[in-house]
Amino acid sequence: MAKIRRALISVHNKSGIAVFAKELATLGVEILSTGGTAKLLEKEGIKVKEVSDYTGSPEILDGRVKTLHPKIHGGILAKRDNKEHIKQTRDLGIDFIDMVVINLYPFEEVIKKPDVGLDEVIENIDIGGPTMLRSAAKNFQDVAVVSSPEDYDVIIKELKENGGDISLETRKKLAAKVFGYTFRYDSIISSELNKRFNIKAETSSIIFQKLEKLQQLRYGENPHQNAAFYGKTSKKSFEQLGGKELSFNNILDLDAAWTAARDFSEPVAVIIKHTNPCGLACGKDLLSAYKKAHFCDPVSAFGSVVGFNGKVSKALAEEITKTFVEAVIAPEYEQDALVIFQKKENLRIIKMAAMSRQMDIRCALDGYLLQDKDYFKSEKKDMKITTQVKPTEDQWRDLLFAWKVAKNVKSNAIVLCKDSSTIGVGAGQMSRIDSMKIALSKACQSPKGAVLASDAFFPFNDVVEEAAKAGISAIIQPGGSRRDQDSIDACNKHGIAMVFTGERHFRH
Repeated sequence: MAKIRRALISVHNKSGIAVFAKELATLGVEILSTGGTAKLLEKEGIKVKEVSDYTGSPEILDGRVKTLHPKIHGGILAKRDNKEHIKQTRDLGIDFIDMVVINLYPFEEVIKKPDVGLDEVIENIDIGGPTMLRSAAKNFQDVAVVSSPEDYDVIIKELKENGGDISLETRKKLAAKVFGYTFRYDSIISSELNKRFNIKAETSSIIFQKLEKLQQLRYGENPHQNAAFYGKTSKKSFEQLGGKELSFNNILDLDAAWTAARDFSEPVAVIIKHTNPCGLACGKDLLSAYKKAHFCDPVSAFGSVVGFNGKVSKALAEEITKTFVEAVIAPEYEQDALVIFQKKENLRIIKMAAMSRQMDIRCALDGYLLQDKDYFKSEKKDMKITTQVKPTEDQWRDLLFAWKVAKNVKSNAIVLCKDSSTIGVGAGQMSRIDSMKIALSKACQSPKGAVLASDAFFPFNDVVEEAAKAGISAIIQPGGSRRDQDSIDACNKHGIAMVFTGERHFRH
């Protein structure tokens, strides 16, 4: 391979560029540059040829067109071992460009600015930069492409060691890095324009999710599975304040705990086991809520993940640590609570920021399923009382509470609640009647007078009949079965109030 004789440098992030360019110049590399980069290098005493002087074409259209020129892209894309390419470039007065050093307009930073207008967003879509990067990466055998300041030192070291050349192996790595860089850049632009133009992601023909690796995990659901945690930005929405590193399953359970907790405005405690609430309760404060939730199923609470929607106090921390708990998630912690938690060196302590609305993405059949995440829409005013007996105010309170809990339980879900607390949870069964039986068998107290929530309609009246035997006083469910009337009739026969929400909450 030939030595690096000519480099084109045009960067927005100018960190380290002057030092890098000086090293190139010392090695005898001619430098082409544009705009602000050229001015910075000249100020540092580095000899620079302006791209417009080299091409004979000035920058036009307010700088929108600078490097989109045959003398630039011909010099980058020409194959040095192709005689016809060499003849054409000589005939057209095109010089080879052996290195391209580019980083792009700060589109991601611009869209984070408050109240930024569409015009500014559009003008920060880089055109020439990605084009040059892709050209150079395509011709990696003859051109070294540098897209990140973190590579400057490595490049200079290799140039010095190789007599002014870059190895093919390094060129390959740099080229592959470019296509990841430009893909991410384009995905951010696509997502922002979808949002600004009110285009729903699920209606787009191509879905872009800009995901960055935030944390390597020890393994996945099981030790033989590799796993990592990715996020939409380079910063996590949570902070770990203590304990062992998070596992794949910890993160799933923490998400389940936080999702359930933020469904409630009143103080709530959620105890999660295998992504299902085994206890969930509201109280006058978080401590009382936690005690009620723990009472629901203290056996399952062992090795659980617990979540709260308010500040964790010292007294609450003392109560939590009476049981072995894998992790705690909450928006805030008293300092004294952290001191207590940190005595349990393995207990993972997670401080959670508010989460934005998300899409739910899952793998299936060699493809991906994408949907809106299940956020609450139901309100009492939209619900329909279907029975002769009407719910009392206390029953309404528990019905609405139970309905929120059922949303967070795996289908088929049956939830028994009393006094804004779960007393029995039946989750993930193949038939609804089995979930009902499990909920009754798990009940921490007599179900007499409790309410029942079902995440989907009753296909038969068997759940109502079981509920009547147990003394259930009121039921909330979506309705929509062809046999709804059978369940309504059964409720009327047994004096049970029943409410239809018109909205189901399957959680597969």
